[in-house]
Amino acid sequence: MAKTILIKPLITEKSEMLSEDLNQYSFIVDKKSNKIEIKKAVEEMYRVSVESVNTMVMPGKLKNRSTRSGLLRGRVSSYKKAVVKLSEGEEIDFFGDI
Repeated sequence: MAKTILIKPLITEKSEMLSEDLNQYSFIVDKKSNKIEIKKAVEEMYRVSVESVNTMVMPGKLKNRSTRSGLLRGRVSSYKKAVVKLSEGEEIDFFGDI
């Protein structure tokens, strides 16, 4: 169940700064999931205790690309992002096996 809710961790500069400074981790989650399901999925998958969950729906964007044959227009689909705050002293190591 946790794999269907948590799609993938979001690894950007901003999310790395949040994890180092405030002990918060970002995930791309299923659009139909709620905060309680996200909390249970993170606790089950990473064996940590979660203090709070903040969610936001990121809107889709239009993208244009200029090619030799002309202008290609497309969309990037929208997604739901969750920022999870862990308890003091806990952490998630995404790069453990590398």
